Amino acid sequence: MIKPLPLRKQSLLNLHLWNSGIILGSVLLCSVMMLLRLPAMVLSGIGPNWLLVWVVTWSVKRTTLQGTMAGICLGLIQDGLTASQPTHTMGLALVGLLTGRLNTKRFLQEDFISIALIVFAMALMVEATAAIQFGLGGTHRLEDVWLHFRQTALSSAILSSFWAPVVYFPLNRWWERYHRLLGIE
Repeated sequence: MIKPLPLRKQSLLNLHLWNSGIILGSVLLCSVMMLLRLPAMVLSGIGPNWLLVWVVTWSVKRTTLQGTMAGICLGLIQDGLTASQPTHTMGLALVGLLTGRLNTKRFLQEDFISIALIVFAMALMVEATAAIQFGLGGTHRLEDVWLHFRQTALSSAILSSFWAPVVYFPLNRWWERYHRLLGIE
């Protein structure tokens, strides 16, 4: 016969299951949103990079290793949803690494404007990483890559930073509550 878990262990297990569900659900939602082009979410044919926003949201309060791992995982998901050449894994891993290195308590006050600025800068970096991969691939002329990069990078950075609070606010609230319930500060 299986002994039931004590009440405290059951509630901790439920809490961890809720957290896992919210993480997976939000990643799935961001992945689906990457494929949609809804009105007010497109600028010059470019939409927000929802997975980039998720990686920044995750990494801003975590270690560099956790941020890098999230970037690698979401980069692989994005490669699976879109063209795998150039790879998105390198750019999102860098985002996780750099955002994890930011000590938001020390350098930035954590609010929507800070998150939007971080997302803006990281979106430019992700697009630069992709442009470098295109340029090194030899299939495109560097002048063409540069012209396309400017438009794509700016559109992606503007839209991603504009929509960042939509992902950041609910996830950040949940993770604060989750850590409070676990007794982690």
